[in-house]
Amino acid sequence: MNRPEPKLDGVVLVDKKSGPTSHDVVETFRRRSKVKKVGHTGTLDPLATGLLVLCVGKATRLQNYLMGMEKTYEGTIQFGWVTDSYDSAGEVVGEAVEVDVTNADLSSHARQFVGAIEQMPPQFSAKKIGGVRAYEMARKGEVAPLTPKRVTVYEFEILSVEGSRATFRVRSSAGTYVRSLAHDLGTAIGVPAHLKALRRTAIGNFKVDQAITHEALEGAPIAEILKTPHFQSLSEIDLPLEKLRIDWTQQGKMMNGQGVIMTPSVKVAKGDLLALGNPEDQLVAIGEVVNVLREGGPVEVKPKVVLAG
Repeated sequence: MNRPEPKLDGVVLVDKKSGPTSHDVVETFRRRSKVKKVGHTGTLDPLATGLLVLCVGKATRLQNYLMGMEKTYEGTIQFGWVTDSYDSAGEVVGEAVEVDVTNADLSSHARQFVGAIEQMPPQFSAKKIGGVRAYEMARKGEVAPLTPKRVTVYEFEILSVEGSRATFRVRSSAGTYVRSLAHDLGTAIGVPAHLKALRRTAIGNFKVDQAITHEALEGAPIAEILKTPHFQSLSEIDLPLEKLRIDWTQQGKMMNGQGVIMTPSVKVAKGDLLALGNPEDQLVAIGEVVNVLREGGPVEVKPKVVLAG
């Protein structure tokens, strides 16, 4: 007899350890919770640690939106040699000799990568070329015809330098390759470099210090895993959006994919996204302002993601 799947809707914040893939973390939660509908909001490479946000149940409808949120990382750059993957998981290219960069002006060179930049993805990346992952081509010795991608780096700060290694913090748009930043910083100062270690500390408003440890995810009772703050139900998810309330009639229209006319309590503009909750403060939908009917007055909002029902 098949048991019904538990009703569980929200996000789980996990502090991934080094080694497992992001998919491994998803599968661990599926096994522990018995919930099939689970996804994540942005891959961490196996060697990387830090914040992984799992979307569970209805929250998987938010997955594409949450994947677009800015991300914050801290890590270490090793100067002296490059690797074919731009990180410590790859094969060393050339000779591995540490180069002291204590006297190099890393901060001024890092600033050239702040802002909207054209970034070339690494050959060992998940970027698809004609349906084939770039890393699959690279493993066969083929060179993937990659093209630069426009990303935004909001912050690239050198925190410390000791000998041949530098620690840093990066805050960037989704899709930014931090290992490419490490590689390109080395190129900028004329010293080969690669990403030695990486830790994701934030995704939007989600912080790693809210997350459950990977070990607890694997072994703690499920009731412990589903405690605040590492579990946030739909009504508790801290989205970086204006939160507005709609009535039951408007909720019904949203659930049917229809737009509603409302007068927001805050100033909004066409294209703005809003987190819409019902009179019981349950998150109903992510809505987009498609028309401003009068400045400071009514606007038309259509659903982009519907969570009710």
